[in-house]
Amino acid sequence: MAVVNLSSKDEIAAFFGHNPRAHVYELGDLDDFDWPHTRWFGWEEGGALEQIALVYSEPAVPVLIAIAEEPITAMHSLLRSVAHTLPPRLYVHATASVVETLAERYAVEHAEPHLKLALDHVDRLDVFDTDVDLLRADDLGEIELFYRTAYPGTWFVPRMLATGRYVGIRRGGRLACVAGVHVYSPEWRVAALGNVATLPELRGQGLAQGACAQLCRMLLADGIKTIALNVRSDNAAALAAYARLGFEPAAAYLEASLMATS
Repeated sequence: MAVVNLSSKDEIAAFFGHNPRAHVYELGDLDDFDWPHTRWFGWEEGGALEQIALVYSEPAVPVLIAIAEEPITAMHSLLRSVAHTLPPRLYVHATASVVETLAERYAVEHAEPHLKLALDHVDRLDVFDTDVDLLRADDLGEIELFYRTAYPGTWFVPRMLATGRYVGIRRGGRLACVAGVHVYSPEWRVAALGNVATLPELRGQGLAQGACAQLCRMLLADGIKTIALNVRSDNAAALAAYARLGFEPAAAYLEASLMATS
């Protein structure tokens, strides 16, 4: 039983490739676009790799992704072994019981149950036919202004516009809705939708569904095989909207803010 530092993209991809619907973020972070910001830990038993955890360092508060495969006890062992090497402040995407293990070193300041959804029914996208504008770096000022009003708490990284996979819907000459990606990798054939928002006064008109449907079509045309997203498990309206687009639950997990106590 041992912790290993992983540096082989192929080895990591082979591990997560058995369940890509639940691990789109990990697979997407293998792309050269995100790889320099990653650190990977594995847990081996009997020479076999049983768990992998990822620390993504680009945000001001690093993100730990620890969505456990069976046996979950191996993820507990992995994180107990590396906890002292992790940053003092973390934002965590992790299996619920794993967050309990991290609480041995960290105070859990905030935690919310989430679901990972994956696009399983591509045919449902055909119901939605909305015109969208492809957003570029030149639109950055307008996009940032939009998010300050529509989604002030979102994690938006301007460099993601370089993917060419952010779309917007304009009404009255201004952005009314935006949908983009948090990870996008044609090489590993995965993408995660993110930063989806609509101006408060225009919600309930199906704009976000239309924007997401068009974005999914673009991603599928790029050769992306697995499209997923994260959503709070108590957000009934969002869950219903994504179900209409063809998304189904792939994994349950917690998003939590942690601060080291030792």
